[in-house]
Amino acid sequence: MGIFKDIESNVRGYCRSFPVVFKEARNARLLDDNGGEYIDFLGGAGTLNYGHNNPRFKQALLDYIDSDGMTHGLDMHTEAKRDFLETFQQVILKPRGMNYKVQFTGPTGTNAVEAALKLARKNSGRQTIVSFTNGFHGVTQGAAAVTANGYYKDAIGMPLPGVQFMPYDGYLGDFNTLAYFEKALQDSSSGLGHPAAVIVECIQGEGGLNVASADWMRGLQALCRRYDMLLIVDDIQAGCGRSGTFFSFEEFDIQPDIVTLSKSLSGYGLPMAVVLLKPELDTWKPGEHNGTFRGNNHAFVTSREALLTYWSDDRFSHSVQQKAQLLKHRLLQIQARHAGACHHKGRGIMQGLEFANGKVASAITRACFERGLVIETSGSDDQVVKVLAPLTIEEETLEAGIAILAAAVEQVLNERMAKAS
Repeated sequence: MGIFKDIESNVRGYCRSFPVVFKEARNARLLDDNGGEYIDFLGGAGTLNYGHNNPRFKQALLDYIDSDGMTHGLDMHTEAKRDFLETFQQVILKPRGMNYKVQFTGPTGTNAVEAALKLARKNSGRQTIVSFTNGFHGVTQGAAAVTANGYYKDAIGMPLPGVQFMPYDGYLGDFNTLAYFEKALQDSSSGLGHPAAVIVECIQGEGGLNVASADWMRGLQALCRRYDMLLIVDDIQAGCGRSGTFFSFEEFDIQPDIVTLSKSLSGYGLPMAVVLLKPELDTWKPGEHNGTFRGNNHAFVTSREALLTYWSDDRFSHSVQQKAQLLKHRLLQIQARHAGACHHKGRGIMQGLEFANGKVASAITRACFERGLVIETSGSDDQVVKVLAPLTIEEETLEAGIAILAAAVEQVLNERMAKAS
């Protein structure tokens, strides 16, 4: 373990919560180098929706590598890219009546967000982007500007102009936050001006599992249409099935102008990110926004396999929704047992429990790890214990992980009560 402390940067984070050396991983199970076994409720922070080392994807990748298929191709045409695009169009876009161009950006979600923001400003000729309280969109300069959390913004070390924040759905209780947004748009003295675009998550993963309602999302799209603003949906963490449907906004019956995807898009944990954009917005000049690693052909191979394996029909989506109902039921049971100490948040297999503060939540995740469960926190104070298990997790493994979480909650809350008395 010493080598990590000796030469790896202090910026390392997750390893501080899980101080072991992981060696093997299969679906929702992890093994460390001392033989310790863990259930994975972190899933690569939403990158491993289809589990670790999915055998279908692994074999497709091994076959491709063995055939000397292109590994790195910049934005050149390759068989792997062609096969991915054809499959994405036939399996995802056409059945949903979606008409988007696909832009391959740099390899991570923040690269996709940067491209989306540039594209919105380029098409509108305006600068301001509206983002929302508790939103998280990445940590590069442009993406950090539309990220609400001051911890990430402060690290940039300079002002981050061109962004205005509005209250997310539920941020002000029962008050309709879109009414405030529209009032600011109508008032030339509000300081808002005429924004180029709005960027939003349907489920705020890092922000604490805040969930936008269908009415609010439909209202937001209507607001964007009325005031000539582009609607950007960041589906980097909540997409690729995490909500129970491929896109987190499907049940809202909306059509964003721009969608960002990454994390689980490759299916295998390989770096891959795309921007989906309406054809009329595809005003880029050749090479105007590029990136050396936007042509990860290995990711194209595993992504195509994920689409064919899990999204050719509704069976996988239904199984995710069933597991999500089980998860919600179990979390509500924990909430009922500890009335007032925690409450349920989220949807899909992107749910959790919110506690009084980050100290309580972090104590619970530590107790979980001691029992063999990898799980992390989110929220402005890290006060939400968040379940991001692989969508392919076996039901009995999901139940076992929830049982560990319940035991950890019991332990920590009892200890705090004992200290208080």
